[in-house]
Amino acid sequence: NEQTENFRAATYQQYQGDKLANRFNAFSYWALSRMMDLHNVGRNRPSIIHALAQVKARTLVVGISSDILFPPSEQKFLTKHIPEAEYQEIDSLYGHDGFLIEYKQLRQILTSWEKKRSVVAS
Repeated sequence: NEQTENFRAATYQQYQGDKLANRFNAFSYWALSRMMDLHNVGRNRPSIIHALAQVKARTLVVGISSDILFPPSEQKFLTKHIPEAEYQEIDSLYGHDGFLIEYKQLRQILTSWEKKRSVVAS
């Protein structure tokens, strides 16, 4: 039921917001958010693409179809430029928080990826 799902998402967001408010003062949250916004893996390197090409870890990039904070196009950019990275997408109406509601899709993506990794490692 969509109404129930909306309620679950809102309830979870309220709960997490209350926890965050109790742990961080407003300035700390602002400073942390600003640092995340200003982070640039290409800084002091020839380019972002060059930096991503240096990643050695097996990489799974998961986008969310309706995410406007970290849009799928950005996730696909990462996947394109990280060697042997794999992209999967969660189909959700809930934007960036979609992974909180669409946990079954996320579980399937992670389970499938882990199985592929264990086959490669064998």
